[in-house]
Amino acid sequence: MTNFVLIHGAFQGGWIWKPVAERLRAAGHAVYAPSLDGCGERKDQVRPGITTETHGAEIAGLLFYEDLHNVVLVGTSTGGMVLCSAAEQARDRVGRIVLADALALLDGEALPQIVKRPTAVNTATTSGPPRADAEGRMFASLPPEQKAWALERYTQHPIAPMVEPVKLARFWQQDWKATVIRCTGSPNPPEAHQRRAAEKLKAKYHELDTGHYPMLSAANELTWLIVG
Repeated sequence: MTNFVLIHGAFQGGWIWKPVAERLRAAGHAVYAPSLDGCGERKDQVRPGITTETHGAEIAGLLFYEDLHNVVLVGTSTGGMVLCSAAEQARDRVGRIVLADALALLDGEALPQIVKRPTAVNTATTSGPPRADAEGRMFASLPPEQKAWALERYTQHPIAPMVEPVKLARFWQQDWKATVIRCTGSPNPPEAHQRRAAEKLKAKYHELDTGHYPMLSAANELTWLIVG
């Protein structure tokens, strides 16, 4: 049995991992897929002060309080940023990291340097595209029933992780057992960004012929790669 912690991306919650979590549990693994502060069913908690680093501290705290060791951390989209922060904060509890079409920023980099978001609507506490853009672009590749299911759960994301530089004093200087999975049907994160992460981490590199939500559109294939 392996302990898996699945970290969602922007505009999501732990719900995005449901198909993959079900498959991992059916195979006998322990699976945690929390919704981060201000996200998913915790959207009403959104407030100033939520950052990539506080999200990372949440995951590091989960590993501590559940007394988890040799954990496989899996992050998708902006969840890759959270993964890096959490892994740095809980190095002795992490066995392997998996970046699934994920952002892996260097210390001091900010998301807008990597991803352009022309339709983003910002408030004092949140950021994200309007619902029509989420339907017509973000979830466009999903079948109608799956798209409707995801849209019902779509939420705006805390703003600081979307605009502020990440703080990673140690992550990129440490050795990790890592896997990078790129989804070829998604323009973001860019291929060059994901290949950079794979090179720096000396990671296994895989490509899936699907869009940016492989946990929904290619759950079987993604689960197989996560298990490694």
